[in-house]
Amino acid sequence: MRYAVLGDVHSNISALEAVLKDARAVGVDRFLCVGDVVGYGAAPSQAIEMLREIDCGVVKGNHDAAVTGELNPVCFNPMAREAVAWTRSQVSEEDLDWLKALPMVFHVEHATVAHGTFDKPEHYKYVMATEDADPSLDTQPLPVCFVGHTHVPVSILRLREDPDRTSYTLSTLVDLGEAEKALCNVGSVGQPRDEIPAAAWGLFDATTQHLEIRRVDYDIQREADRIREAGLPQFLADRLF
Repeated sequence: MRYAVLGDVHSNISALEAVLKDARAVGVDRFLCVGDVVGYGAAPSQAIEMLREIDCGVVKGNHDAAVTGELNPVCFNPMAREAVAWTRSQVSEEDLDWLKALPMVFHVEHATVAHGTFDKPEHYKYVMATEDADPSLDTQPLPVCFVGHTHVPVSILRLREDPDRTSYTLSTLVDLGEAEKALCNVGSVGQPRDEIPAAAWGLFDATTQHLEIRRVDYDIQREADRIREAGLPQFLADRLF
């Protein structure tokens, strides 16, 4: 089984289109998404529709929850709050119902999916250091859990040869078969934050236990223009570059 694991899409359909094309080209059996389908970008309904069309297994990100009113965005920065309000005005009731129905955690045969952490996913905590991953690694029921939220690809591991130590790797090709437990951030489709503007996604082969973080170029200018034309903050367009 080969999974395409999509990180924070954030209403960026140019990036999503490019990633889906790449995933189909290399061959995948199932699509998963770590949440934050909407927010920041200017095509929320289109992003939702594209994920529904491929029967993607999706969890609820903090921006998704803010748009539905399930999360108070008081802690969001002003531009993120503005994007939440704009998104609410653009999506349909059907879109809102779909976002509301998203689970906090999603399990498939070979992996678990959450947004920020497996441990207390409703708190939307950030994994910024190895110790931040420990509660998830301690409690996740399957060896592999995929997350997003920080928009930075990283795999945090407890290796079989040293299971008491939590380590990490920024490698784009990781052998998860060497890990007793792994919490893997697949980066962001719609808004990477690791100084590489190309869309990121994870290809997980459950047979070989290999995870590859793939990067795909897309028409950033097109998506930036879409954000500006929608009247969203200029910074949200500029950040894509």
